[in-house]
Amino acid sequence: MIIKQRTIKKPVEVSGIGLHSGKKVSMTFKPAPANTGIVYFRTDLPNKIRFDASAEMVRDTELCTALVNLQGDRISTVEHLSAALSALGIDNLYIEVDAPELPVMDGSAQPFMYLIESVGIQELDAPKLFMRINKEVRVELEDKWAVLKPAKFGFKVNLEISFNHPAMEKSLQKFSLDFNRDRFFREVSRARTFCFMRDVEYMHAHNLALGGCLENAIVLDDYKVINPEGLRYPNEFVKHKMLDAIGDLYMNGKSMIGEFSAYKTGHHLNNMLLRAVLADASAYSLVTIDDGVIVEQDNSAQVAPSKVLVTA
Repeated sequence: MIIKQRTIKKPVEVSGIGLHSGKKVSMTFKPAPANTGIVYFRTDLPNKIRFDASAEMVRDTELCTALVNLQGDRISTVEHLSAALSALGIDNLYIEVDAPELPVMDGSAQPFMYLIESVGIQELDAPKLFMRINKEVRVELEDKWAVLKPAKFGFKVNLEISFNHPAMEKSLQKFSLDFNRDRFFREVSRARTFCFMRDVEYMHAHNLALGGCLENAIVLDDYKVINPEGLRYPNEFVKHKMLDAIGDLYMNGKSMIGEFSAYKTGHHLNNMLLRAVLADASAYSLVTIDDGVIVEQDNSAQVAPSKVLVTA
């Protein structure tokens, strides 16, 4: 049986605080037909501005992943929702939001997974297209790097961070995951975004993280985690960076067949890598899966090539 595209069964609404604006945000998920992709709408703007999620639409990666159109309209902090959609295999979805950013919820992807599964997932009468990596593609920035390479089946994620902080044990700064819904839900989805007290003043001066608090982020001083409940996972920091990477790599709305590895990566480097793959038609193929067999599709159906992002 061929794996089919997915959307949700019925609309669902949620509201929360924007991480960077600190203002209340309302958001609605609505079912979308096959081959629509992941589409955002700013309902607070005239004409209900549309943003099609894609690697090229990501034009700001400072402390989040933001979709920005050529007029400068934006929807920020989409990476946690994107990771949840990737884990659930949602190919098509309309997302309406009445602010320049999504609600941060608890700083992880799990609330979005609960929300979507509460209304149910609907299979559509169209084959699901996977993005199979055909050759190794690597990007570097200073001492940071990220790479995608072929795999026979599935999607594996390997990530290492490097923080010199008493609360971050060196042995807990590396993690690998054979990506699927269940393992992501159990092992990664609850990992929260994190920040350092010493950076809060800078962020506030630049109108960032105005909605951040101990309910939606891990906060560290110079010595320890100051959240009263502590960490959700002993290695929550690397797991959140992995969550971000999974969300960033799903910006084209296609589940991957391949292996991702990275060192000290962030939103910018993740997007550089995805753009580099899309810019090389020989680096990937769009395929379907029928009874466990990978079937390559006509190359003319591939995602339009994207220019490689090279700015620092």
